[in-house]
Amino acid sequence: MKNIGILFVAFVLISTSVFGQTAKQKRAERQFNDFSFVKAINTYEKLIDTSFNKFYAMRKLGDAYIMLRQPEKALPIYKEVVKQENVPSEYYLYYAQALRANGDYEASKKWMKKFKESGNEQDLRVKDFFKNDDLASAIFNASEKNTLQKLNINTKFNEFGAVELNNEIIFSSSRDEGVSVKRLYAWDKQPLLDLYKVSKEEASVEATKQLEGNVNTIHHDGPATFNSDGTKMYFSRNNYFEAKKINDEKGIMHVGIYSADLVNGKWENIKPSNLNNPNYIVYHPSLSEDGKKLYFASDMPGGIGGTDIYVSDVLEDGTLGKPVNLGNVINTEGNEAFPFIYNAEDILYFSSDGHVGFGLMDVFAAVKGENNSIVNVINLGEPINSKKDDFAYYLSKDGFKGFISSNRKGGEGGDDIYAFTRIPPLTLKGQIFDAVNNEPVVGAKVLLTRENGEELAYFITKEDGAYEHLIPRDEKFVLKGSKEKYQDVSKNFSSFGLEKEKEIIVDLNIPMKPIENVVILADLETIYFDLDKYNIRPDAAIELDKVVALMNKYPGMVIRLESHTDSRADDDYNLVLSNNRAKSTYKYIISKGIDASRITKYEGFGETQLVNKCSNNVKCSEADHQLNRRTEFIIIKMK
Repeated sequence: MKNIGILFVAFVLISTSVFGQTAKQKRAERQFNDFSFVKAINTYEKLIDTSFNKFYAMRKLGDAYIMLRQPEKALPIYKEVVKQENVPSEYYLYYAQALRANGDYEASKKWMKKFKESGNEQDLRVKDFFKNDDLASAIFNASEKNTLQKLNINTKFNEFGAVELNNEIIFSSSRDEGVSVKRLYAWDKQPLLDLYKVSKEEASVEATKQLEGNVNTIHHDGPATFNSDGTKMYFSRNNYFEAKKINDEKGIMHVGIYSADLVNGKWENIKPSNLNNPNYIVYHPSLSEDGKKLYFASDMPGGIGGTDIYVSDVLEDGTLGKPVNLGNVINTEGNEAFPFIYNAEDILYFSSDGHVGFGLMDVFAAVKGENNSIVNVINLGEPINSKKDDFAYYLSKDGFKGFISSNRKGGEGGDDIYAFTRIPPLTLKGQIFDAVNNEPVVGAKVLLTRENGEELAYFITKEDGAYEHLIPRDEKFVLKGSKEKYQDVSKNFSSFGLEKEKEIIVDLNIPMKPIENVVILADLETIYFDLDKYNIRPDAAIELDKVVALMNKYPGMVIRLESHTDSRADDDYNLVLSNNRAKSTYKYIISKGIDASRITKYEGFGETQLVNKCSNNVKCSEADHQLNRRTEFIIIKMK
């Protein structure tokens, strides 16, 4: 008992350390999924140094370096990752791409072949993502999920650029309001744009109204962005001010950025920004949450492509500072537009037809490296992006919902607004228990694998026997629990059909059976039964007599009986059969003079706790099936 006490103290000490490592792992996962890859690298490296979930942390470390466009740093990490037993097969592909990025084409072909031979010949990620070497987007979108639905505010005209403001949706639309003179845009023959609003609860065409005030004119107005308290608005508008057109020397009226203030419920005090110029476009503003920076798109001279993304400081006098081009990681020779700065994580989203995408214009996220510089862009994948134009991405403050605009097939008109819900990776939570006293097991190892055996992660349980980890959705998994002096347990589960859930609880509640006192029973064998029988066989009687002898030797010994069947016959029949076996064993022992109170329970479990692979429809020998037809003895206490 003294040794057991020492072991308990050791496990408590281990558990305290594990608690800190588990918290660190959760922090790394959050940083990775929030595009904070530099911070994630630092946290994963600390986990590797402590050997906590080392294999998993190494995989994510390599992924983070890829996100930062540093394949030379990812390469040696992936080289070790692909040596891991039961590593997810996609890492063969990631390693192949890293080799290729570092100029080792022959080795890259070898690992690409290994990936395909691992059952991935038809893998859509290869066709959709890797054909253009967009490895970072592929890795990120392997776990990022979104659902999409059209809003009821769409018409046959253009609707786009939706944002939230005070429980309302503000957006731009070219819908015809029945005015006496229809103003048509020469480009697409649709009426010109105005800004509209609608309550989120009553979002419909009928409930939609124009913004009050002087924002809307006889020319294009919108889309818009707002400050944090909803009293200041910046919006795109044709260069039309105080009833005057501002054209370039060819007579073309370009688009500029204008501001407005909320006065008694109406948008007034319209002012043009000092960045507006009759000779080029300045539009699609997005204001930072602190109101100090304004992001926008422009084709002003000195840019990289058609329209580029810029940022300007908002100065104390309300004017905008010198525009800063965000550089050639974001901007291409094509067109970048519709910037949106997500303030919760300081992430810039934008649309582009110059980066590798699914169709025409796609939505991307910018990745920042050290010194806060932009080092990469990530395509947000389907269903946010399609084969058509996808733009005007907006994400709500909680980070789970937003809007996207698109002219994809199946819409109501030209451009339509869609609401999306981000579905983050699912959080697996659970506990592992001791069957004797139903107490949590500290210091147990819990291994998480895919159904095919690919290892995803492992955990060491804390004082409460708990484990927690992010898992992909729509997959099948196996949890396995083990600890010295305990029998191993396992449980299959899946994450299918959990689009709305944020977590799944999977306890290893097929209890772990402690065998602390098994030394006393060293010469006792498990008793077995014939197929479809529950009578005590002669060989079983010999073993039961040993149990009786031990219980006579130790008057304070209390036990529990558990009986099992093989997988043949149906589940209900096997449950009845195992209960009969448990009862037969119980009756035999008390017939030998053992007080019934010393057997706390006798119970049958049917075929639910097989000791080998011989489940339904699995071909096994009779000897293998025999191992499952058994009664086990659990010592509850010794005095």
